[in-house]
Amino acid sequence: MHIFDETSNGIILRVRLTPNSSSCRLGGIFAAPNGDGFLKICVVSVAEKGKANRELINWLAQQLQISKSDVHIIAGELDRYKKILITANKDLILPRLTALVEKE
Repeated sequence: MHIFDETSNGIILRVRLTPNSSSCRLGGIFAAPNGDGFLKICVVSVAEKGKANRELINWLAQQLQISKSDVHIIAGELDRYKKILITANKDLILPRLTALVEKE
């Protein structure tokens, strides 16, 4: 299932965030009713004052081995469905992102 798109600005990853989980981890691939694919990510933080969003950014940056400043929430700041713009070098990120998704 297709969960990310390449753009001239970087890679846009669709994420379905689950806060207040027992651990920070991948939760598989989720298909929305409209057919869009989302990478399910669980975080320990609660969805309060941006804590879960910050943990999501930190976790993605760590998993993709990039700077946190290269990971931006561009849609869904207050929703569980988010679009994440990754502005790091596409040639480095695409294989890492593909490997992360294939773990599921």
